[in-house]
Amino acid sequence: MTTGLKRYYGSGYLHFITSSCYERRPFLRSPESRDTFLAIFEEVRQRYQFIVKGYVVMPEHVHLLISEPESGDPSLVMQVLKHRSAIALIRDLHINTNHIWQKRFYDFVVSTPEKRAEKLNYVHDNPVRRGLVEDAEQWRWSSARYYALGEIGPVMIDEKKLMGEIWKDKSA
Repeated sequence: MTTGLKRYYGSGYLHFITSSCYERRPFLRSPESRDTFLAIFEEVRQRYQFIVKGYVVMPEHVHLLISEPESGDPSLVMQVLKHRSAIALIRDLHINTNHIWQKRFYDFVVSTPEKRAEKLNYVHDNPVRRGLVEDAEQWRWSSARYYALGEIGPVMIDEKKLMGEIWKDKSA
């Protein structure tokens, strides 16, 4: 078990989470696998009642910008999300592996509007930096389409304020 890892929960702030596929393998390379992941992400969002401010699904990792859930914490959300998506990807898409996800995930507490904008831009620009699309809103598996085009996607983006958001901010 990894020692020294500290998670900071209870602040009411956003969490910028990155989770990678096992050995950085592109288990999310197909449109079907990305659609499956997002459908499960939305189910988990509804079950645990957390706010999603942004996301992107890349071929071998995901970035999520989420609040703490009403019940549990981001670690529980990630455990359920990774478990349920792994089962679905292996079963439904016949991905031949015993592992879909790396065991751990990266979690950065976002406590200022500047950091939120930075992380949201990073999330949305990920497919552009990788050369998958020319413009962020072209990538269907990202919240960029919501912010750029007003398009409602498979995961609900919630613009309401969070407990820890004490700043006045009308932007993304």
